[in-house]
Amino acid sequence: MSETLFALDRGNYRDCHMLYRGPRNEEYYLGDYTLESGSSIDVRADRKTAGSCSLIRLSSRNRQYFRRSWSHIRADGTDVAILWFVKRGGLSIVHPTGRSIARAGDFAITYSTTPFYMECDTDEQSVHQVFHAVIPTHLLRRLIPAELPAGFCTAAQGRAFSLAERMLTDVFEDQGRLSEQSSVLLVDGALSVLRDALAEGDLPRPARRSLAQKRLDDVLRYLDAHFCNPALSLGTMAEACGISRRYLSFLLDLHGTPFSTLIWQKRLNAAAQWLASPESAGVGIKEIAHRVGFKSPAHFSRLFRSAYELSPTEYRRRGAG
Repeated sequence: MSETLFALDRGNYRDCHMLYRGPRNEEYYLGDYTLESGSSIDVRADRKTAGSCSLIRLSSRNRQYFRRSWSHIRADGTDVAILWFVKRGGLSIVHPTGRSIARAGDFAITYSTTPFYMECDTDEQSVHQVFHAVIPTHLLRRLIPAELPAGFCTAAQGRAFSLAERMLTDVFEDQGRLSEQSSVLLVDGALSVLRDALAEGDLPRPARRSLAQKRLDDVLRYLDAHFCNPALSLGTMAEACGISRRYLSFLLDLHGTPFSTLIWQKRLNAAAQWLASPESAGVGIKEIAHRVGFKSPAHFSRLFRSAYELSPTEYRRRGAG
C-alpha cells in the first residue's frame, strides 16, 4: 500500500523545504523546494516502494519550484533519475543544455547529479499532477542503455508508453496483493517497455547549446557563488561576466526572472535555511542578514515577512518548535 510522503497546507507549508523528503529525510535529494503561497495551500505526495525504486503521485493546487545546484550535489551525492509522467499542468526545466517544457501527456527525465531548476505549473483548474518513478541511475542505465540527457522530454504517446505507465501505476495502487518480488519484476518490466517506447522515436542527440545558453549558465553559476556579496549589482555582475548590462538583462529574461527578484529569492532562501537550522541557533538574526548579503536588517525583515508571512524571529521559533 502507498503511504503519505508529505502533505502541505497553510499550517506547515513554510517548512516545505524540510518536509518534502519525507519523515525519514530520505526521499528525493537535497535542493531548494518552495511553493507559491495563496489563499489556500494543498500539496500532497504519496509513495510506494518497490525494491530500490520509489513510485510517487504528487498533486498540488499551488505552483512549486525546485532547484538542485552544484553546491547541493556536492553536499548530497545521491545518484538517481526521476522519470516524470505529467498528468495535469506542466513542468519547465532549466538544465545545462537549455530549457525543456513538459505538458500534460508528456514524459521527462531529470538526474540528481546534474543541476537543474524546475517550475511546476498548474492547469486552468489550478491543478498540477505528476506520477513519477525515482530510479537508481545505475539501474536505469542497465535497463535503458541509451544516454538520455538531463531535461529530456517527449510526448508519451503510443501503446508502449501507456503500457509502461499502466504497469507502474498498478504497482503503486496495489493494496497488498502483490509480493515485493512481483512488484520489483513489474517495475523492471515497465522500464523495459519504456525502453521500447523510447526506441520507437528518435532518441535525442546531445543538444548543442547556443551562445546565449552558455552565457546564461555562466551568469547563474556566478550568481550562485556571489549572491551573498552585498555589493553585487546588475552592473558589477555584468562586468564580472564580461558582458553588457543590456545583454545580462536579456539573458535573465530568457531565464524568466529579473535580477532583483532572483537575488532576493536566493538571499531569502539562504536566510530561511539558516534560521531553520539548529546549528545556527546561536547566530543572531542581524548577523544572518549580513551573511546572506543584506546591508540593512530592517530591509531584510520586511522582505522576509513579505515572502514567508512571518518575521525572521517567528520563523526561527516555529522551526525550533
